[in-house]
Amino acid sequence: MTIVLLRELLDIDKLGLRLLVGDPDGTALDRAVRAVPTIDRADPGRFLTGGELVLTGLAWWQRDGDADSFVRILDRGGVAALAAGEVEHGHVPDDLVRACRRHGLPLFAVRPETSFAAITEHVLHRLHRRDGSGLAAMVERHRRLLSDDQSDSDPVLELLQHSLGLDVRVLSSTGRQIAGAQPPPRARTAVALAARYLAARRAQEAAPHRVTLGNRPYSLLPVRNADAPPTPLPDTAGHGAELGDWLLVVEADTSSWPATDHELLDRIAELAADARAEHDRGKAVRNDLARWILDLLRSRVPFDEIPVRLRGTAYGVLTGTEDWLLCQVVVAQGQLHGAGPIPAVALRELLEEALVDAEGPGPVPAEHIAATVDNGQAVLFVLVPEPTDGPPQLVLDCAALEQRLGTVLARWLGPGDSVSVGISSPVAGPENAPRALDDARTAMRVAAGSPGKVRVRGPDDLTSHILTLLPLIPARTRHAFATRLLGPLRDHDSRHRTELLPTLEAFLDCDASWTMCAAQLRLHVNSLRQRVARIEQITGRDLSRLETRLDFLAALRAI
Repeated sequence: MTIVLLRELLDIDKLGLRLLVGDPDGTALDRAVRAVPTIDRADPGRFLTGGELVLTGLAWWQRDGDADSFVRILDRGGVAALAAGEVEHGHVPDDLVRACRRHGLPLFAVRPETSFAAITEHVLHRLHRRDGSGLAAMVERHRRLLSDDQSDSDPVLELLQHSLGLDVRVLSSTGRQIAGAQPPPRARTAVALAARYLAARRAQEAAPHRVTLGNRPYSLLPVRNADAPPTPLPDTAGHGAELGDWLLVVEADTSSWPATDHELLDRIAELAADARAEHDRGKAVRNDLARWILDLLRSRVPFDEIPVRLRGTAYGVLTGTEDWLLCQVVVAQGQLHGAGPIPAVALRELLEEALVDAEGPGPVPAEHIAATVDNGQAVLFVLVPEPTDGPPQLVLDCAALEQRLGTVLARWLGPGDSVSVGISSPVAGPENAPRALDDARTAMRVAAGSPGKVRVRGPDDLTSHILTLLPLIPARTRHAFATRLLGPLRDHDSRHRTELLPTLEAFLDCDASWTMCAAQLRLHVNSLRQRVARIEQITGRDLSRLETRLDFLAALRAI
């Protein structure tokens, strides 16, 4: 069995370790190193089994006296030595040096330019293949440590990359990298891996699933949350995969691995499952919020009471939110050619994936999305940053979302299948939420009448199509549209006793003819031009454009 002694580490020039406590000629440096955990907790005892070279960045040390209890726990745990980084404080505190001398624990200083990963790589490359169970135990301790801190799994997956010489990643079912080796795989590779995983799930193949891409072997394993089994997409026209899954990707064929390496792989999967469970708990809280909002909007609760009701939700308790949060509403539905609708829960998962992806329209942080399903539609509330001045800006770009969804859905949609998405303007208060929901659904209907497999439409598209859709739009939405477009002119006329709104009506009635309109209003043409310029300034619209004139005509008809 291969072993690594402490004194060997002093002979590695590239590590540049300095011995601060311990006799170079003594027997203490003949201790064997069996694991190399990084620990920055004041109470590390439950993560020790003996023989570790403990790496610490000293985040736990603040003042003299802090070191003794930390070192005493390490000594009782049977660690081989302690290696302290100099980055945090610029040096190794004398308090730690004295404590290590009292307890007889060898102490190394790690210079700022030496990474903990380099030390770990040197030791684990020597140990791993001969002692896979030791590495698995180390991963298990890291898993428990990260679970306690509710942190991500990247540090351990990076450590495994160094120790195994293999890339280990966690991907979503659409190919989005959640954790693991950097840089992420190429988009085409990631999507192909996810598609192969989903195909294997549909075929109920036993994991791990093995696939070769570009002469590179990969092994794919599901990352399941035992508390919340993945939601299956019904096996309709070949769309029988499970969305919302995570998959563990190892760049190797694990079929020939020895038992100790499979034990290590199991520990890695458990680590990813812990991260998945934490992610799902947060997601459930946000999705409960979306359900609450829809239920309150349907109820007879006064609008000004809705924020008070939302404070009692788990989301409100966790975030301390007391006011309505500025958001956009997104509504989606899909159709499988000749086989009925795409389940709304599937669209919800895909929309969330598209929004949080680094290449998506935003991207939007996962914690800013509250999603649910309603009457066969996916409904998302997406938080919008509060503007420092001026009106809120759209956080979702229709063209970018359409492109990203098209990429995500490319392997799902067959000939004749389609997905339609509608987006509202930002909702500044609960009294505007019903209108925003109607607007998003109307935009979705506009999208459904457009060509293409994936269609996304928003507020601008709604106004451009409003003339043909007026008879189909609920009265409340028609009124909200007219108010949004004409309200600024009406307010200006009221405050300044001007006649901009009647001028706009006359200008449109005259088919934008300057001479005809000036004659009708008994104005000089230059005076008319000044009024129209003022209308454009107040509304931010260009009346020389046909689309703008049609929008104003629709708004006037909707009053």
